[in-house]
Amino acid sequence: MEKKSLLKSALLTLVIVIFVIGSWEIYLRNKGIPISYDDGPPLWANNRAMVYEPLDDAVVFIGSSRIKYDLDIPTWQNKTNIHAVQLAVEGSNPRPALEDLANDPNFKGRLIVDVTEGLFFSKSGPLDKTLNENIKYFHDRTPAQKISFFLNKPLESQFVFLNKDYFSLNAKLDELEIPRRAGVFMMPLFPIEFSHNTFERQMFMTPEFVVDTVLQNKVKANWAFFASLGKGAPPMPTAELDAIFKSVKVATDKIKARGGEVLFVRTPSSGVYLQGEKIGFPREKYWDKLLTYTNCPGIHFLDYPAIDHFVCPELSHLSRPDAIEFTKHFIDILEKDKNWKLTNSNKLN
Repeated sequence: MEKKSLLKSALLTLVIVIFVIGSWEIYLRNKGIPISYDDGPPLWANNRAMVYEPLDDAVVFIGSSRIKYDLDIPTWQNKTNIHAVQLAVEGSNPRPALEDLANDPNFKGRLIVDVTEGLFFSKSGPLDKTLNENIKYFHDRTPAQKISFFLNKPLESQFVFLNKDYFSLNAKLDELEIPRRAGVFMMPLFPIEFSHNTFERQMFMTPEFVVDTVLQNKVKANWAFFASLGKGAPPMPTAELDAIFKSVKVATDKIKARGGEVLFVRTPSSGVYLQGEKIGFPREKYWDKLLTYTNCPGIHFLDYPAIDHFVCPELSHLSRPDAIEFTKHFIDILEKDKNWKLTNSNKLN
């Protein structure tokens, strides 16, 4: 009798849980929220393991958030039949990822490094810790963690509510926006319409975000906040900047010595954001010197009429339709101007 009672209670609890979760999922879907994958260390590590594909089968991308939005991976792969391995991490300085690949004797592929000057030429970015954790996780991950990742993927591909960045308990607590105070730093919140993540680690903003100036202004305010953190700070000493150039050259030289290729890209920004970047990071001192010092090719969006006109909705990233257009022209520039062979007759798996 007692066992039957326990069984009924368990079944009732299960029904309630399924009903609550199902109702929550239906509510989120009715709001038009798309599937978004958790862009944590397991997903990054899964991509990091792909860098060993043959030279003609894959191109690896590192950088900050711009290349995650601006490179439309389906367009890239459909046009080239070459795998795009996305390892960029938003808000981070990509140099640790560059050094990790440079110090990996088994990486001999093609690498494209996206340069956002304010992050690339800095001592640290807001989310450098995230990138470093990703790198450590990849090198330390266990077979059990690998299996867990692949078991979790089917769930994430079906349920919107598993979006940890917006629907977890911690995310909901963050929405309370507790004011910053001495010793407590609260990361600015981004509207959900601005940041969704595919399994391939491509970020995209929704069509609603592209037409909603209120949402755009929220993100612009975040950019202004991050800019204010460095306001009034003295310019980086010449010795420190030279040390950055030297470390990047050491890394790129290692990759090229193994038969790999490295190319830098400056992806689009617009409006007052771009004007501020031009003032804070003059090309001759940063971008031009980077290419000359490392002896690596580069593509700056302002040098090519096909990609110099994009208007970023929140000043710093492309909408998905513009990302598709940018990617098409980017491929053409790589092939025609930089002599990269990007057409692989073999089909992607």
